[in-house]
Amino acid sequence: MKILVRNLERSITEQELFDLFKPFGQVSDCTLVKDQATGKSKGFGFVEMPNGREAVKAIKGLNTYRVKGIGIRVKMAEDTEK
Repeated sequence: MKILVRNLERSITEQELFDLFKPFGQVSDCTLVKDQATGKSKGFGFVEMPNGREAVKAIKGLNTYRVKGIGIRVKMAEDTEK
């Protein structure tokens, strides 16, 4: 299941994001979206968790969780392919 993570502090690393989700189960991929010109984080990213139950627990457990003083928003990513 692909998870959208928004409202991230711009200095967070992919490893920190991975470590945030790891206690909830297996994380198969973790990507921060970065500005192409500057290479800096745009403040959101995606986490892929193969187990749906674990992903739902992570979403419920981390939505509004404070990371570096900011409450993050976590939800299932919408499928844009149609």
